[in-house]
Amino acid sequence: MLKGLSLNLNNWLQRNTIVRNLEFFQDFIIISLCLGLFCVMLIRLGDMFFSFLSPLDLRQVTSDILFILILVELFRLLIDHLQQQRTSVTAAVEITIVSALREVILRGVLEIPRDQIWGIAVFLVVLTGIMVALPWISRFLEQVKITNPETTEKKAIVG
Repeated sequence: MLKGLSLNLNNWLQRNTIVRNLEFFQDFIIISLCLGLFCVMLIRLGDMFFSFLSPLDLRQVTSDILFILILVELFRLLIDHLQQQRTSVTAAVEITIVSALREVILRGVLEIPRDQIWGIAVFLVVLTGIMVALPWISRFLEQVKITNPETTEKKAIVG
């Protein structure tokens, strides 16, 4: 009995088992986030359609539509993470750009101070630069992996 418990504890403390269990819990958390996000999307969509019954506020409708698009993109990001076990930087940057533009539309360009407009503009230019540079950086890193024999040796040892 004690030997079986010791063997069970030893299996639990092995690195592969720990990593597999942590990945399972991470997937459970992401699935919970997906379900919660889906419920929030349905609630916001219902609220948006009920707001059509009252006089139309174009700024609020546009803000609601952009917010739902942000939630859809977050949902897609979580689904991609579940499938590929990695987070897409491009999708995260796209979500951030739409979020920044939503805030500008919600408050109105004329109501935002000039300094904040410049800050948002610089922020959007930096995010666009990240999106443009990302494919070049990934291709460069792949070429470095291929040409560097040390990384392939380490990969062969680890794998």
